[in-house]
Amino acid sequence: MKVEIKVPEMGESITEATIAQIMAASGTQVAVDDEILELETDKVNQVLYATAPGTLTIDVNVDDTVTVGQVIGAIETSEEMIKEKPPPPVKEEALAMGKEKKEEGIRRGKEAFVKDLMREEEEKPVEAPAAPKAAPQSAPGERRETRHKMTKIRKVIAQRLVEAQQTTAMLTTFNEVDLSAVMALRDKYRDRFIQDYGVRLGFMSFFVKAAVAALREFPGFNSYIDGEDIVHREYYDIGIAVGTERGLIVPVVRDCDLLTFAEIETAIADFAERARKGGLSVDELQGGGFTITNGGVYGSLLSTPILNPPQCGILGMHKIEKRPVVVDDQVVVRPMMYLALSYDHRIVDGQTAVSFLVSIKENLEDPTRMLLHI
Repeated sequence: MKVEIKVPEMGESITEATIAQIMAASGTQVAVDDEILELETDKVNQVLYATAPGTLTIDVNVDDTVTVGQVIGAIETSEEMIKEKPPPPVKEEALAMGKEKKEEGIRRGKEAFVKDLMREEEEKPVEAPAAPKAAPQSAPGERRETRHKMTKIRKVIAQRLVEAQQTTAMLTTFNEVDLSAVMALRDKYRDRFIQDYGVRLGFMSFFVKAAVAALREFPGFNSYIDGEDIVHREYYDIGIAVGTERGLIVPVVRDCDLLTFAEIETAIADFAERARKGGLSVDELQGGGFTITNGGVYGSLLSTPILNPPQCGILGMHKIEKRPVVVDDQVVVRPMMYLALSYDHRIVDGQTAVSFLVSIKENLEDPTRMLLHI
């Protein structure tokens, strides 16, 4: 019997996709959960897996455009093949090993186990990065060019960047923040945080909490324009920009005002890992009220972030550099970061924007303010 392979539903606004790559060619014998092909949309990429064992037939080619519900192949199988118990996949073995290791950690005591894990991580040999592939050399006088098709995600990124420039009154204000207090807290509680929550205490959770505090104080930044109305959000969903091979995408951490630092760090780490593997859903990329982007991880010292419509604001983080600053009439060296806040001037006035950024700066320079809500 034949089991049809159809293009699945991938979100309300998605009606078509492009065949990005084919992992298993026609005629291949596949098992349940084997990767068959990858679909590319204007928001996310999605891998289709075999739902039955048997002989695969693929009726599409790479770069073909397909629609939701379209039959794009089939698997020739039988009841006997379906009833056969497949060997345990490597994924399950890995989970079993992880479970045994976790139980071992419980037996030996959480603190000692975590220290062992950290030591193992430090002792792992560091693999040298692969040398970049050299570009093909042109002969003297030759003008070589290559051409490749723009991906759907890149098309949407380009479209939205132009839209932001053309449909908003976008301005940017700048400031700098002394991260001494944040770095001191991270150093003091680094090991304990990993021990208790199993995730590193990064900078982003501090910035998310500082943004939430500022959004509470200046609600215009948590608003958007709908026709002739300004709509204010009564919740705090923060988009965190993540760079991937396919381009920049912005998964949204929901209800950040209700989350702990550990929950924010865990959500961001999960999003980042799944974003790079193409495992995010459309829902996870929609509905954010404010965005934070960190160009500092790539070495950017200062930049002007572009709005993510219909959002009113986006905060740009940058590289931390030790610089001489004046504190109490004394020149001292502090870890400083430039902050950039781009905003829609149709909703927010310049004075409000400056005050919003100063609020973020003050909350980061004295993190206890965020705990006491002052």
